[in-house]
Amino acid sequence: MNKKLGLAVAGAVMAFGASAANAAITIPAGDWTIDIGGNVNAYYTHTKVSGDLDTGAENKTNTVQTGLLPSALGIGGKTRQNDLDIAFQFTFFTGSDSGSGTSLGNNSLNIRQAYLTFGDKSWGTIKGGRDLGIFASDAILSDMTLLGVGVGAGAGGSSTLGRIGSGYMYADWVGQISYVSPNWNGFSFAVGVREPWTNGSDTTKKDMGYEGKVTYEWTGDYAGKIWLGGISQKHQSGTTAAAATLNADGTVTVTPASDFDGYTSRGWDIGGKVSVAGFGLVGYYYDGKGLSGSTTTLAGGTALIPNGALFFSNVGKSDDKGGYVQATYVIPGVGTKLGASYGVSKSDPASGQGVAEFENKSWIVGAYHPLTKSLNLVAEYTDNKLENMGYVANQDGKAKTLSLGAILFF
Repeated sequence: MNKKLGLAVAGAVMAFGASAANAAITIPAGDWTIDIGGNVNAYYTHTKVSGDLDTGAENKTNTVQTGLLPSALGIGGKTRQNDLDIAFQFTFFTGSDSGSGTSLGNNSLNIRQAYLTFGDKSWGTIKGGRDLGIFASDAILSDMTLLGVGVGAGAGGSSTLGRIGSGYMYADWVGQISYVSPNWNGFSFAVGVREPWTNGSDTTKKDMGYEGKVTYEWTGDYAGKIWLGGISQKHQSGTTAAAATLNADGTVTVTPASDFDGYTSRGWDIGGKVSVAGFGLVGYYYDGKGLSGSTTTLAGGTALIPNGALFFSNVGKSDDKGGYVQATYVIPGVGTKLGASYGVSKSDPASGQGVAEFENKSWIVGAYHPLTKSLNLVAEYTDNKLENMGYVANQDGKAKTLSLGAILFF
């Protein structure tokens, strides 16, 4: 993958138009510079499921859809006033599949970025609004499937999961007030206050969330980056509702209603990456309590699985951990990037809230070829295995996906 396209990937996730380096159109407007940019992508995906993901009706799904990055259009602006760098960003995201499988199916238009920034390189930058969270952001920005599909194909919607939930928690797009320090010879840090996510039982939104990270980055023949981050949010006491789960053998597992005391969701992560002579290596690990959240239905199955989003589900103070390793190589002259990665996420529910530890792991191999400086052709194969889906013992499934497509940055 060439340098410009690599920068575009990061820009597509973090701020399409906030950096003129990634903008397709730059418009001078008085004291302001307006930047417009984005991406369009589409993939054919073929997914075959087995085990408890196979409902018996059809175990294969074929789609044309967007990948981990939804298609997007970003509009941003920047200026220098009173010794301050000032900027704003709006980014509109959408998918490409028809949803219902007919021409009447609609994808939602989602404004995931809407924020302002102000600061100076001498003392740092303050951000206010909705943008990608701080905790686990480097994990997703280092994931090779940003250019592709990864896990979660075939279920519809505007995005697949990449490696979310099978290697890292999702940083997500959250309302925040954050601060990023200047870069001191490669060292920097970021801290933020984020809007509180509820856990399905405590819906008060009384306690804000807090997150941050420290980073050291270096250049040269052995360029690389290491980071250490953390997140914390308190939940009030409450009562979980009773739930019933229909098992594959026709039996029903009932989880009774129960009270829970207030607790704090918290987590930390550590990661690093290095590149030399076309080779790239990424290593990442996270650990925490009460992080496991939002659920997803995979193609061909009705079993709900925690997808690794930081939505804090009502399983209480779960024990969560995981990580991934990734190796890539760019073929000299041709520019094709070959990659392979393995990742796993585990969530052990709090006492009384489930019967088994959920595990989500996957192997992903891919080839990413820069046909032009803006257009990448992509081929991926994903082997995803789920154990104790929905925290129900012996509810296991597999999903294997072949995806072929292209992503265009402009």
